[in-house]
Amino acid sequence: MTPDRWRRVQEILAEAAALEAASRSAFLDEACRADPEMRQEVDSLLSSLGTAPEGFLESPAIRAVSEVSPATPGPASPSLARGTRLGPYEILALLGSGGMGEVYRAKDTRLNRDVAVKVLPRSFAGNRPALARFKREAQVIAALSHPNIRAIHDFGEEGDVLYAVTEFLQGQTLQERLVEGALPRRKVVEFAQAIAHGLSAAHEKGIVHRDLKPANIFLTDDRGVKILDFGLAKVIARDPTAPDAPTAGDATEPGLLMGTVGYMSPEQVRGKTLDHRSDIFSFGAILYEMLSGRRAFHGDSAAETMSTILKEDPPELSAMNQNVSPALERVVHHCLEKNPEQRFQSARDLAFHLDALSSISSAPRPIPAVPVVPRRRRLLLAAAGVLAAVVAAVAVWRLTTLKTELARYRQLTFRRGTILTARFAKDGESIVYGAAWDGEPFRVFSMRAGSPESAAVALPPADLLSISASGELALALNRRFFLGRISDGTLARVPFAGGAPRELLERVQDADWAPDGSLAVVRWVEGKTRLEWPEGRVLYETPGWISHPRVSPDGTWIAFLDHPVYGDDGGAVAVVRAGEAPHRLTPVYASAQGMAWTPDAREVWFSASRKGGNASLLAVTLDGRVRTVARAPGCLRLLDISRAGRVLLARESTVTSVFVRGPGGREERDLSWLDQSTARDLSADGTKLLLTEEGEGAGESSGVYLRGTDGSPAVRLGDGIATALSADGKWAVAIVLGLRPQLWLLPTGAGEAELVPRARMEEYHWARVLPDGRHVVISGNEKGGGVRLFVQEISGVTARPITPEGTAYLLPPSPDGKFVPSADSVGDVKLYPIDGGQPQSLPGVGRRDEILLWSADGRSILVRRHLSLPVRIDRVDVATGKATLWREIAPADRTGMTEVSSVRISKDES
Repeated sequence: MTPDRWRRVQEILAEAAALEAASRSAFLDEACRADPEMRQEVDSLLSSLGTAPEGFLESPAIRAVSEVSPATPGPASPSLARGTRLGPYEILALLGSGGMGEVYRAKDTRLNRDVAVKVLPRSFAGNRPALARFKREAQVIAALSHPNIRAIHDFGEEGDVLYAVTEFLQGQTLQERLVEGALPRRKVVEFAQAIAHGLSAAHEKGIVHRDLKPANIFLTDDRGVKILDFGLAKVIARDPTAPDAPTAGDATEPGLLMGTVGYMSPEQVRGKTLDHRSDIFSFGAILYEMLSGRRAFHGDSAAETMSTILKEDPPELSAMNQNVSPALERVVHHCLEKNPEQRFQSARDLAFHLDALSSISSAPRPIPAVPVVPRRRRLLLAAAGVLAAVVAAVAVWRLTTLKTELARYRQLTFRRGTILTARFAKDGESIVYGAAWDGEPFRVFSMRAGSPESAAVALPPADLLSISASGELALALNRRFFLGRISDGTLARVPFAGGAPRELLERVQDADWAPDGSLAVVRWVEGKTRLEWPEGRVLYETPGWISHPRVSPDGTWIAFLDHPVYGDDGGAVAVVRAGEAPHRLTPVYASAQGMAWTPDAREVWFSASRKGGNASLLAVTLDGRVRTVARAPGCLRLLDISRAGRVLLARESTVTSVFVRGPGGREERDLSWLDQSTARDLSADGTKLLLTEEGEGAGESSGVYLRGTDGSPAVRLGDGIATALSADGKWAVAIVLGLRPQLWLLPTGAGEAELVPRARMEEYHWARVLPDGRHVVISGNEKGGGVRLFVQEISGVTARPITPEGTAYLLPPSPDGKFVPSADSVGDVKLYPIDGGQPQSLPGVGRRDEILLWSADGRSILVRRHLSLPVRIDRVDVATGKATLWREIAPADRTGMTEVSSVRISKDES
């Protein structure tokens, strides 16, 4: 069929599609009366597609012809001139145009950033379906928040112009990249993972894209991947019986119909009702093209292409690209099954298989030699008025099921609270765990895996650390949190049958039983965290911190999570045994929590995330081969693996919110910005709030934001972890973590960011600007040294220590800038002179109390008493230590609250 003949067939079918079904056959007879061969070609097309005319004429491939036509050219010139204002957005230039919109680069004059503005052409002003579709696309994108989906910022109307504002992306579409040919396998898997995760987020909201193709995948210059154009999306969760919307294409590209057809699923070609599995077929076609450099389905005409989709399989990838592994080719074939029932049944399952293909392998190596990969710091300390709610549910499934079928989960706990540790008992059916339910102290509970009922163990308030092979419990009495997830307590042991706990050692952070009945212990000593096994024999120490020590089933190795930055849960899996240096098995993940050995001791399983907070279940061998075991929505944290291969997990959901209460105790205002807002400081007049965003919403790296306490929008100042504002409020101090952590001063107004010279710092833990505005005080460590405080000129290259090692906490300096309070290695708070000399005692301030604010004359301080709720704040006389109650505060809603992590007060104490 020639192109002209095919176009005429398209036009006839498009006109037939616009008629009532009862009239279509008569219309086709009349339209082809003068050309009998045309009728034969129409009938042949319908026959080759294996569908009745009624079904095929409802398909997007045919109904699109009425909108995608050579007779409907795109705009010859931009509808909006440079300088045109749409609300606060100033048009800069036309980026592109198509049948359903024009896209411009614009300046957001409020936040001083570039954005993309899509407008509906004026020719559609009276077209109700087009207006409805335009609004629906905006609503669909607004319902999605995922780093692999293009975000929408705003939607509005200016006169007769309807517009949507999205993030401005720089880079190229996947279609443009594919012009160069096939992609390297590593890039294919990387891009495919991102697309699959974005699709999974959309599908979980009940949204089917329906137009997934390389032109709708954008590769950003910073190596990001974004799914674009949800104009044809269908919300099946809201209305599963709604008819499919027409397929819209770019009017300026007459060949686009054929291109779009090449990525349709068989059910889409036939005009059948679609679900999320149609997107998976389209994804498979894209994946095939990335690997081979050619389309999976193509023909000389749209009809032939559609027939190929229905009847033929693409050529084998292994015959065209020798670098395609059999596992990856199986993923492609599984996506491209003609029958939806035989494809991957969810994008989440697809993402799981792709993650497994991107396994990391690295040889064991000494810990000091391993660089820290870029990551986001995840601190939950120092958040003004923060309500942190953790919902933890314990679930269990069998390790062995993963070899043959999807894991099956069974939820075991249903209350709201915090679970840090849970273990299988010797019988493999009983479970012992520690929990702080509904704001109560930690207690130990026991249950059977098949029952939803838990019973409190007859013990004093304590948290579980480990359970031995003989059933003896290792407990943390009086567990206290003091920096993010770091906590400690008094180590004690007690038989599970009952009795009084026998105290063993104070200030223990974690512990685990070895098969021989000895205990591996983690504790803080003289500025470093130590791993001891048995108690007193140091196997490893670090100025960072150590979590989740687990002795191997054969009693040979200890695996643990090594966190380079004190208080940050970014970490790597490491192992050590007596007589040998420890070595890491993995790079440092953005977040790592939870670990257990498999029963055969061949793998260490752990839960971690490469970015964001949604941790997956991973496994690593002793020679450093990493694989993905399981993924699920939200955050999985591994608790234990039984001898029979049953796996115990916690599903976490953490919300960090910021509340501000004004002078006179007015009603509190929620000033959270994204999903994990942490307040770092208040300006002197209380009008500006310094925030750090560290959750999924922050994207690849944490962000520093400044927000007005009047509720005005937050302004992003830069990447990193905010620590404090300068005394004049003109600068925000930020730590940017990566291979070489950096300390930055970010301007809160006009100006350029300033990098503080690194001096000899190995790691930065915290920093503040002194009142003189010329010096910074840094909590950090030099290579091989413990954490201590340093002072450094902002433009200088020398950092001078002012405290001994082990003095890690950086509290607000005195108003005259002569002293900095800090807690020493035993927890006593003292005043350390900036210019050197002996520290002064600070009466009235106890271990782990927090100094919030100095009075203007430096004679008194406001001190938060640790872990009290409501939060008790006392005014303490610096000279005498006399304390009087200043105020008690607490969030109005305490449901599910675990703690108020910290408080900030404006200098006028209002």
